[in-house]
Amino acid sequence: MPSLERHRSGDVTLLTDPSVPGRVTFAFTERAGGVSEPPYASLNLGDRCGDDPARVAENRRRALAALGAEDLLERLVCPHQVHGDRVVTVRSAEPAALEAARAEALSGADAVVCVADEVPVLMCFADCVPVVLVAPGGFAVVHSGWRGTLARVAARAARELVEAAGCGAGELLAYVGPHIGAGDYEVSEELLGTFAGEFGEGVARAPRNLDLAFAVTSALADAGVAADRVAVCDASTARATDRFFSYRAEGGACGRHAAVALMGRRPAGWPAAGAMEEGWCR
Repeated sequence: MPSLERHRSGDVTLLTDPSVPGRVTFAFTERAGGVSEPPYASLNLGDRCGDDPARVAENRRRALAALGAEDLLERLVCPHQVHGDRVVTVRSAEPAALEAARAEALSGADAVVCVADEVPVLMCFADCVPVVLVAPGGFAVVHSGWRGTLARVAARAARELVEAAGCGAGELLAYVGPHIGAGDYEVSEELLGTFAGEFGEGVARAPRNLDLAFAVTSALADAGVAADRVAVCDASTARATDRFFSYRAEGGACGRHAAVALMGRRPAGWPAAGAMEEGWCR
């Protein structure tokens, strides 16, 4: 069964599965270890929240360096996230093909499937659900806000990864990263009813709270990813603002943590520092 552990690489703290099989390296970042100033302090990886672009660029360099991929910064695929279900697939690291894929991602996408070596993908979060899917021959990084969750963007990414990697859905591993927990996510009765109609009553928590992880894992199950192949981080971003950014808890003025992944490179002894905490990330 996959799991997530906290590890430190230099000043950067990561959530990762050190035993993930295959050739994929991935992590969910925490907010410490960067150069941004309040309210974006400190490892803000989002370039659309008002932070100094030079600081964001340095933070992204640090995040990739923590994964042993600092030299691949110029290849980074970082989509313009639009809270939808569009998936972009990166099939080649050849410069022209990669630039076309990067341009497509910048035109708007909430999931990137990658089957090319040494192409890092980064997506940003501050309460929405980050999902990393790992296949024998590729990976996907998914941004699943409530609109994308309702549109089953994670399931769509899983199906496109299966097709691109030439594997079966039963071979996928899924990692659901830090997001706003059900206990902190109160929504309207109408929206809660819409989710319950789509995913079942298990998505609803009293009095009007929405469990996004339940919906995401339900969608993944419908795409063939069994529950015992899914790891879910149970740390709520809204309650752990010392570790993560939370748009809701911080009144909209905050940075963004990230999910980042690449294939074909893994630092020696990865992750080198050893687990800060064993088991689920709490």
